[in-house]
Amino acid sequence: MELQLSTPALLFSAITLLMLAFTNRFLAIASLIRGLHKKFKDNPDEQLVVEQLHNLRRRLSLIKNMQLFGVFSFLLCIICMYLLFRGYTVAANWVFVGSMGSLLIALALSLIEIQISTKALNLELSDMEDVFAKRSSTLDTFFRKENKKE
Repeated sequence: MELQLSTPALLFSAITLLMLAFTNRFLAIASLIRGLHKKFKDNPDEQLVVEQLHNLRRRLSLIKNMQLFGVFSFLLCIICMYLLFRGYTVAANWVFVGSMGSLLIALALSLIEIQISTKALNLELSDMEDVFAKRSSTLDTFFRKENKKE
C-alpha cells in the first residue's frame, strides 16, 4: 500500500479530538483534587478522602502520559507529512507506523484510566450503600442487589 499525503492528514482531526478529551479529563480531575484537598484539610483522618486522593494521583499520572503520547503521535504525523512531501516514502512509512503506535499507547492508557475512574466512582458509592440498605422503597424489587442475582 502506498502512503498518500492525505492519510496522515486524516489523523489530525482524530488526534485533536482525543487531545481535547484528554484535556477535559485533566480539568475534571484537577477540580476534584481541589475539592478533596479542601475536605482533607477539614478532616485529615477520613479514610475515604485519602483513598480518593491516591486514586486521583494515579489517574493524573495516566492522563499526563496519555497527553504525552497523543502529542508525540501528532508530531510524528506532521513529520510523516513532511517526509511524504519531500519524497522520502520509506522513512515516512516508518514514521507513520510510529505515529499510529503512539496513538495506540495513548488509547490504551485512556482505557486504563477509565477503569480506574470506574473504581473511584464505586468507592464513592460504597459509603452510601449503608444508607440505601436501611430504607425501603417500592422500587426495591427492581434495584436491590439481592434481586439482581436471581
